[in-house]
Amino acid sequence: MKKSNFVALILGTIGVAFLALGMCMGLLPEWGMFRQGVVCGVIGLVILLLTVLIWRKMEGKAPIKLRAKTVGAAAVGVLGALLLGVGMCLTMVFGKMVLGIVIGLVGIVALLMLIPLTKGIH
Repeated sequence: MKKSNFVALILGTIGVAFLALGMCMGLLPEWGMFRQGVVCGVIGLVILLLTVLIWRKMEGKAPIKLRAKTVGAAAVGVLGALLLGVGMCLTMVFGKMVLGIVIGLVGIVALLMLIPLTKGIH
């Protein structure tokens, strides 16, 4: 295992642990730690972002250039994930089965659109 991959593994694990703990703290009302959970989750996201930057630096790769295509792909990914999550919530929490399935499928289609958006069709 290369040193850069090992560093990315360690930092990624730490970042995901902070993010998951922050989500648990924020979303479980029994814990009563919403604000602390948000802070912990943001720390996890920052660590994950730094992991990408550090790994790219160690691999000798160029920094990520923000182009319209990159920003658009990120926006489609976020939108698709949110729609999928909303569909799951509507189905499992609120008992709106048909509406939840439709919104979830729209989210899945949006996520599937990422493949041709990023890789193209050859």
